[in-house]
Amino acid sequence: MDPFDIKSALLAKHAQHVVLIHFPIALLIIGIAFDFLALWKPLARQSRDLAVAAYYNLTVAALSAVPAVITGVLAWQLQLGGESLKGTLRLHLMLGIVSTLLIWLVWWVHRHPERTLPAYRLPIEVMAVCLIALTGHLGGFLSGVNGAN
Repeated sequence: MDPFDIKSALLAKHAQHVVLIHFPIALLIIGIAFDFLALWKPLARQSRDLAVAAYYNLTVAALSAVPAVITGVLAWQLQLGGESLKGTLRLHLMLGIVSTLLIWLVWWVHRHPERTLPAYRLPIEVMAVCLIALTGHLGGFLSGVNGAN
């Protein structure tokens, strides 16, 4: 396979999911990092700007999670013909859906960055990052990156 063949890259049965999934993961982690930095007292003057940056990163993370889920489901349909899932693949799908819902929940809590954000968001954000990491770890095994497929 030629690495510069655009047609084969765009029409590969699972390539889109593998590429797209990195956007919501990175944007969520950076958005939450900005949120935590906004709470840090030495950065008090920049806290408003950091909160707004967190909001915009979380907004794009939530929006980019939708095509990531869609391409994951399409990969399942194209590669496995819609067979019932089992094992790691089923767990990856379930965690992916829950992760997407958590990304949207974190965004929803942040949807008004000009207001004081509730403290309960912090454990939700930590849980979202941990769940995303576990989902991505399982996805790495499924793609062969973290070990035999």
